[in-house]
Amino acid sequence: MISYFFVCREHLEKMTHWFHRNPLKATAPVSFNYYGVASGPAASKICSDLRSSRARLLELFTDLSCNPEMMKNAADSYFSLLQGFINSLDESTQESKLRYIQNFKWTDTLQGQVPSAQQDAVFELISMGFNVALWYTKYASRLAGKENVTEDEAKEVHRSLKIAAGIFKHLKESHIPKLITPAEKGRDLEARLIDAYIIQCQAEAQEVTIARAIELKHAPGLIAALAYETANFYQKADHTLSSLEPAYSAKWRKYLLLKMCFYTAYAYCYHGQTLLASDKCGEAIRSLQEAEKLYAKAEALCKEYGETKGPGPTVKPSGHLFFRKLGNLVKNTLEKCQRENGFIYFQKVPTEAPQLELKANYGLVEPVPFEFPPTSAHWTPETLAAFDLTKRPKEDSTKPKPEEVVKPVKEPDIKPQKDTGCSIS
Repeated sequence: MISYFFVCREHLEKMTHWFHRNPLKATAPVSFNYYGVASGPAASKICSDLRSSRARLLELFTDLSCNPEMMKNAADSYFSLLQGFINSLDESTQESKLRYIQNFKWTDTLQGQVPSAQQDAVFELISMGFNVALWYTKYASRLAGKENVTEDEAKEVHRSLKIAAGIFKHLKESHIPKLITPAEKGRDLEARLIDAYIIQCQAEAQEVTIARAIELKHAPGLIAALAYETANFYQKADHTLSSLEPAYSAKWRKYLLLKMCFYTAYAYCYHGQTLLASDKCGEAIRSLQEAEKLYAKAEALCKEYGETKGPGPTVKPSGHLFFRKLGNLVKNTLEKCQRENGFIYFQKVPTEAPQLELKANYGLVEPVPFEFPPTSAHWTPETLAAFDLTKRPKEDSTKPKPEEVVKPVKEPDIKPQKDTGCSIS
């Protein structure tokens, strides 16, 4: 298999990336105080550790100094403790008696500050896991937007997006089906949204692969095939969102559509180079004309994206270097083909654009498999026995309030560089 991340770094051209991001999920504080129910020092310590590890994990989501190792350690610490509220200690299929002791409230990435609430520790596991996956996408985006990105950092962008895809996939396949209350339509945990997140992560990771293949001067046919597969990913992600309410999905869909047009233009541009190398100059010109048309469409979608209200950043992607570089490439390649046709080939330019039937054999991205950590060793049969559910107050004050507002997460305001970006080199 071709390695896209091992090569001499001399004279590699700078590549850039820009990614749309939805907001992090916000959550109501959880005290894990069970007066009367939890007795003894071991049970009290479990509750205290749950409270502190949850607070620590939430803090890291917006800490710019946080790296993947810190995130994994903090997430494992909290999830291993939370598992005691979900799984039985004897590893049977029986659930923990504490699964429904606590009500958890979480907002959604698209639907504002009114939270979903479930009295179910599985809902907490999924929602916090979802935010961990979002953190990896935001970390990748932040790293891709800084100046002078090293080769190792470029690999980290690539890997972080694959990790995020793996987390989303694991939640969808192994945990969301266990919810007693199914996900509401249009909420983060329903299939359409989580599928869109998985596919977007794969597509963005493939953007890094394409950039690397271009810099290493791989065959235009391979680059065209990778670009075409990536465009198809974006089209598929957009299709999964097509039945959602436009009021909160429109901006995200503009991003997916502009990336689809952008990478289809890339595919036609590099396919044109392949045709020219095969002395099919007339077809090459038509392929480049199609690339030009799709680039113009992507440019129009960039403007629409910037004007569309909804979750996500307010930026002008058409001014970003990643976008402008393709425009110059298409223009220069088309002019070269037209010159050569006028001097050498004298071939007729077809009226129909060539059909792209391209399949990449290398470089396709698969999610990194993910598993939650096992139950913490602090959970013992004696610790579990120290929680007496018969002593719960009769009047349960944890019932969700219908329209309760959860404060949104204050995220660092990271603006993409206009003339610099992710240097995949």
